[in-house]
Amino acid sequence: MLAVVTAAALAWLVSDHVTKAAIDSSVSSDRSLVREFVASTLRPSDLTGEPLDPARVAEVGRDLATLVDHDSPGILQIKVHAADGHVLFSDNPSSVGDSEIGGELQEALDDGLPAIGLEQVGEGDSGTLPLPLGAPILEAYLPVILDGRTAAVFEVYRDAAPILAHIDATRRDVILVTISAAAVLVVLLYLIFRAAQARLTRQTAELVESTRRDAMTGLYNHGSMVGALAAMLDGVRDSDASLAIALLDIDNFRLLNDTHGHAAGDAALLQVAAAMTTELAPPLLVGRFGPDEFLAVAPVGAASHLEAAVERVRDRLSGLSLQFGASERLPVSVSAAVCYAPLHGRAAAELLSVAAATLNEAKASGGNAVRVAERGADEVAAAQRTSFDVLAGLVIAVDTKDRYTKRHSEDVARYAVFLAGRMGLESDVRRAIQAAGLLHDVGKIGIPDVILRKPGPLTAEEYDIVKQHVALGDVIVRDVPDGETVRAGVRHHHERWDGTGYLHGLAGEDIPLVARILAVADAFSAMTSSRPYRKALSVAEALRRLEDAAGTQLETGLVSAFVAGIETAADAPLPGDGRATRRIWTPEARIA
Repeated sequence: MLAVVTAAALAWLVSDHVTKAAIDSSVSSDRSLVREFVASTLRPSDLTGEPLDPARVAEVGRDLATLVDHDSPGILQIKVHAADGHVLFSDNPSSVGDSEIGGELQEALDDGLPAIGLEQVGEGDSGTLPLPLGAPILEAYLPVILDGRTAAVFEVYRDAAPILAHIDATRRDVILVTISAAAVLVVLLYLIFRAAQARLTRQTAELVESTRRDAMTGLYNHGSMVGALAAMLDGVRDSDASLAIALLDIDNFRLLNDTHGHAAGDAALLQVAAAMTTELAPPLLVGRFGPDEFLAVAPVGAASHLEAAVERVRDRLSGLSLQFGASERLPVSVSAAVCYAPLHGRAAAELLSVAAATLNEAKASGGNAVRVAERGADEVAAAQRTSFDVLAGLVIAVDTKDRYTKRHSEDVARYAVFLAGRMGLESDVRRAIQAAGLLHDVGKIGIPDVILRKPGPLTAEEYDIVKQHVALGDVIVRDVPDGETVRAGVRHHHERWDGTGYLHGLAGEDIPLVARILAVADAFSAMTSSRPYRKALSVAEALRRLEDAAGTQLETGLVSAFVAGIETAADAPLPGDGRATRRIWTPEARIA
């Protein structure tokens, strides 16, 4: 539209200028003609206003007729008006003596400047002008100045058709050129903007994709894999369709790092990633799950091929080796665990828990092995799987994402259980609160590392992303034992007593009790833990700040009970006090 409007405006401007130039050129020519005629033909006595001899009038008229007929093609008629407006001389003798004062003639007489008019042949002119009725004519009124006064005015009639035809032709050419240029410009702009939009779209997609990819290996990262697994499980939740996962761990990875440096570990990671990419082709999904762990997910229809594909990865790695400086050629091997849904569980937490425990068995047996999780025919293994087995898998998942998050979750669980005991809650409720404390930040496995581990304040956009961890955590833990209580704690532990928290802005006792307890424990743990951007506060300072937050961020009664317990109870779980504390969870040595 901009190009079209610009083209139309340019065409109008050029046409207007051409019209003015053509008329000015015609008038300039007529002025020269009149000047020459006055100098060569007229006498001063002709312009005094006194009555003239008819012979003299006829003589001048014949001279004017000569100009019309020969010297200036396009001139139709010439009249010479006296100062009072009546016609002194004319190439048409019948118009001599006529009085035509008014319009452009009056303007020329009054101002002493040329006046121009573009008219059409009327009925009164059709007998004196050799043009059809309605034909365009150009009237130029050219004053003759003598002794500082307008002595006479020449009225020159020209055929305007050639001038207008020239103007129309010029306008048409300008419009054609302008429209052609505008069309080319529109095409170029379209191509440029389409290319720019395609590039922006591609870069945006690449940027979004980069948040889902591991920077070193190029595989999907931890959060992407867990999210994809949860989505696949949702798709088969109400069916008997089977999918499979495989958890792979590089054998002796820490020893390789400690002995030969991180470059050696990176080389091993890249070799394993390349082997998995080759052997675990789509529709299998492959990603980096931890520092030295990889996760493969086989969707419905491909689950039966996963175990064989993992064996091919192990065989491919057996032919590869690493060498650093003068070292011996070092083998690269992996231990792997394979499990199936719904055989070993219908939730991501259950499958990852089974896979982690089975992987430990494979590594304990010497490594370089692939183990498939087993299940007794009498279903005893599933019945014996405790809630802490599932929690173990989830806490391991958090630990592989961020060690601080795991330690913080363990502290929150300790403080929450302690506060629940101070409030006199029953043992089964305390167990659920313990599980919720361990898992309250499990949704952070879906937060990009660059945000989760940022050593500085978050931007508003980054903080909005972090807020979503409670919603993702709610989805992840929905199938754990004591699910409703745990989900309430996970989803609502960032609600505030005054209603300004997230995600739902709940206030007061509308916030579930488990979430209110976790909020106190979470705040105390956050203040007494060191982070890259802040050193830990002392216990006394943290308790003082808890009391300051009572009634706004936190429930006053819970804060009072917690502060009193930390200050007076002999078994108060103080941070970093060196006292031995019992383990929050103890995973079984064997799942199946």
